[in-house]
Amino acid sequence: MIVVKLGGSHALSPLLPGWLGAIGRAAGRVVVVPGGGPFADAVRAAQPVMGFDDAAAHDMALLAMAQYGRALTCLAEGFVCADTLAAVREAVARGLVPVWSPWPMLRAHPDIPRSWDVTSDSLAVWLATALEARGVVLIKHCDPAREDAVDAAFAGFASRFGGFVRLAGPDDLGDAEALFGAPAETAA
Repeated sequence: MIVVKLGGSHALSPLLPGWLGAIGRAAGRVVVVPGGGPFADAVRAAQPVMGFDDAAAHDMALLAMAQYGRALTCLAEGFVCADTLAAVREAVARGLVPVWSPWPMLRAHPDIPRSWDVTSDSLAVWLATALEARGVVLIKHCDPAREDAVDAAFAGFASRFGGFVRLAGPDDLGDAEALFGAPAETAA
């Protein structure tokens, strides 16, 4: 199994259908972790204006991931919501593409800091560790070589993961099937 984090920045991108098609062709081998996209952007914008704390923002960002994930499930054939490890495993076994919702599973989870240092990047590696997945592919809308391509907590989560990690950008869409196949050098 490979965990594929599909960045929320793809939500309004013309590349989204291509990525969904490539992921769909890997059904039964992959699980999708959605980013927060425009839903998380709304939380980021509201926090300084409303004044809610990072713990509340973290919970709201988990819900943002669930919202983007729910949207993804109706945009591609065979994509289904999965909010537990058992539901993820069952969907993969049935040859489907589970789209993982971290809410409410990770609300106040002791291994997950409740701050903006942890985003869907780190949560994808956390899920891969919990599922004993073979690897993680982070699909970014930016150049994956950028220093700020992953969140601040990512290195810590990645150091506890035994599989491979790949960062992919827009230029990798043409070779997407290879991303979900054989492992490559660790990119983080």
